[in-house]
Amino acid sequence: MTLIILGLVLWTCVHVWKRVVPDHRAGFGAHGAGIVAAGAVIAIILMAIGYRGAEGVVLWDRTSGLTGINNLLMLFAFYLFAASGAKTAITKFIRHPQLTAVIVWSGAHVLVNGDTPSVLLFGGMALWAALEIVLINGIQGARTPYHAVPIKKEVTAIIATIVVFIVVALIHMVVGPSPFG
Repeated sequence: MTLIILGLVLWTCVHVWKRVVPDHRAGFGAHGAGIVAAGAVIAIILMAIGYRGAEGVVLWDRTSGLTGINNLLMLFAFYLFAASGAKTAITKFIRHPQLTAVIVWSGAHVLVNGDTPSVLLFGGMALWAALEIVLINGIQGARTPYHAVPIKKEVTAIIATIVVFIVVALIHMVVGPSPFG
């Protein structure tokens, strides 16, 4: 589980870098984005290898009911991510839809993976997303007024959600546990 922890720490550090020490990050100019991207890729690799090789205690087992709830939460997480790009109506109520999507995604995965490596990995990602929300809100202050969204953007976000959900489910069925139990 050491690799999971190292991956989570690296992921958090590269993502909060510009929020915690903005002048330091700005000093790297355009190269800063490359450092963040490289750090994020290395972090994902560390977390994936660590998760695949980790052993831990099973705190609860997956049930068909939990699997169904997981799938509904995953649909919502994908919608939040799509809504962020399209600035759909839900962004009137959720200021950080991508980070909220990470929290929903993490919660869904903890729900159906009740072992300690899963709780560490997905719980750690949820904590990172929550920390980012707090940091961003502290920096940005008051929220800008919401603007109306054309129905076309809503429809596009819903279609994108369904397509991405199907693609991710198919990939999961090939390389990981089936999302359908």
